[in-house]
Amino acid sequence: MLRETMTFLMLVGAFAIAITIHNIEEAILLPAWSQGAGRWKRPVGANEFRFAVAVLTAAVFAAAIMAGIGGKKSLGAYLVCGYALAMLLNIVYPHVLATVVLREYAPGTLTALLLNLPVSVLLLAMAFREDYIDASTFLWAGPLVVLAIAGSIPLLLAIGRRLQSS
Repeated sequence: MLRETMTFLMLVGAFAIAITIHNIEEAILLPAWSQGAGRWKRPVGANEFRFAVAVLTAAVFAAAIMAGIGGKKSLGAYLVCGYALAMLLNIVYPHVLATVVLREYAPGTLTALLLNLPVSVLLLAMAFREDYIDASTFLWAGPLVVLAIAGSIPLLLAIGRRLQSS
C-alpha cells in the first residue's frame, strides 16, 4: 500500500528528512563517543563534526531540490540516489559493524536502521521503477557520489577545525 501511494519525489523529501534526523543524532552523540572508539572513529571535535554534518545535510537538500527541478535522468536524481547508496553502505560501516564489534551503541545506528535503511531502499527502488535513473548510468554515477561524499568528509572536518580556531 505504501509503495503504491509514494512517488519518487515524495521519497526524495522523506530521504532528506531521514538524513537530517540521522545527522542530528550523530551531531549530538558522536563527538563524545569518538573519543573512546579507537580504530572505529578517529576522535573528532564537536564543532568540526557538526560543521561537516551541517554541510552534508545541506547537500542532500540541494540534491533533492535539483532532483525535483530536473526530473527524470537529471543530475539531481543521480546525486540523491548516489547519496542513498552512500547511506546504505554507511549503515553497515561504521554503524552496525562498530556496534557489534565494540559491543556498545555506535551513534547513528538507530536512525540508520529505522530511517535510512527503509527510505533509501524505497527511494532507489522507486527511482528505477519510475525511470528517474538508468541502471547503466547509476552503476558508475552511484559509486562516484559515494566516493565524493566519503572524500569530502576529511576536507569538511579540516574546514570545521579551521573555522573553530579563527
